[in-house]
Amino acid sequence: MKIIVCGAGSVGKSIVSYLVKGNNDIYVIDKDQKHLDELSNEFDVMPILGEASYPTVLERAGASDCDLILAVTDIDEVNMVICQIAHTLFNIPRKIARINNKVFLDPLWAILYNDKNIPIDQTISPDMEIAQNILRILKYPGSSGVLPILNNTGSILTLKIEDNCPLINIPLLQMSRQDTELNVSFINVIRNGECFIPEAYDCLATGDEITIYTPQENIEKTIRSFGLEKQVNERLLIFGGNAIAQYLGQEIENDDNISSCKIIEEDIDLAKRIALDLNHVVVIQGEMMSDLILNEADINHADASIALTDNDKDNLLISLIAAKSGVSSAISVINTPSYNELVSNMSNSILVDRGSVTISGLLKEIRKVNMQEAYSISRGQGEIWVVKLNDMSVAAGKKIGELNLPKQSKIFALKRGDEIIYPDLSTKLHSGDSILLYVDSIVIKQVEKIFS
Repeated sequence: MKIIVCGAGSVGKSIVSYLVKGNNDIYVIDKDQKHLDELSNEFDVMPILGEASYPTVLERAGASDCDLILAVTDIDEVNMVICQIAHTLFNIPRKIARINNKVFLDPLWAILYNDKNIPIDQTISPDMEIAQNILRILKYPGSSGVLPILNNTGSILTLKIEDNCPLINIPLLQMSRQDTELNVSFINVIRNGECFIPEAYDCLATGDEITIYTPQENIEKTIRSFGLEKQVNERLLIFGGNAIAQYLGQEIENDDNISSCKIIEEDIDLAKRIALDLNHVVVIQGEMMSDLILNEADINHADASIALTDNDKDNLLISLIAAKSGVSSAISVINTPSYNELVSNMSNSILVDRGSVTISGLLKEIRKVNMQEAYSISRGQGEIWVVKLNDMSVAAGKKIGELNLPKQSKIFALKRGDEIIYPDLSTKLHSGDSILLYVDSIVIKQVEKIFS
């Protein structure tokens, strides 16, 4: 597939880092040579210097035979123009635009995006999605990630196993006997940086990061079952005053469970702008890691810190300082996969991977499977697909063991009517079932062939 990515900033970089794993020819357009150099040094892409909204620049990128264009610059209006030109002049079949401004996303104006008006096939809002991701983590203290699935009836829950977990050294098969309230299906485990699908007789170990499915109403019970319950996050400290911080601030102001929230931003103009938009959130202007500013922000009494800067190293250092200061949950947003293991080994750290959050909104477009929902999980090491079977589906009428799924993939749950089933290899699939499928990144193409 030939793909043009317009914008080589943090969002563009996170998208490219994922797309290069597939069999794609990727062209990246940006007006900043430094951004292009950083990207082309790290990934196998074709950099194009120029304004992505100029027809001549798109022509240089080979737009006439492009399959998909992603307009993900920092400016919504520019992204709209890119999609219009891509449609009118180059007839690019699929056009996706990054839209952050809530005005443009209001359902009242949904008619705006179609071939007769602005030809955008799909909009993505990475900053808003990251903010929602963080809010879910704050809502369920003890979790490292919460993704709603099946129309919010279930959740994909990420937990980091600690020393006091009562389920350590108990085979997965026997856990429900140890804890009768436990109602989960295990998806994968990351141990010492390695990701694997656990078997029935595998045991959990301290430091494991597990991903599981559980019904929505069972999230808090599940966190308790693994010994991870923590105090409610009432006092928040946010580092960085970007769009994510602004979304968070607006949502937090309407949350009665949050008693205080402070945002630290170094840029004085940006700090003033955020302060004008927020009524109750306190904005502090100053150097983020200055002892004076941290004391003013009262970091020692914060329940959770959220590092949102565009610099991964700064976010890691901020989270380390916060953890050393006694903060229960130190959340970092990062872009660079090479930092993943370092973040995982930091005490009290929670990672929000910009790439996984961003690409989740695109998976249904780039995968050759008709999916209802899709998520990138485990920092890009795997994906979750929700596929509804019909009479034409190859899998319908077969037992799971007859599908010959690669061992790095697993159907971990299925919805049949209103019932959730945790299947095994002998479970027969029916037309109308919605199957929840985990696919490791190395076997995506094999699984696509089975369900395409």
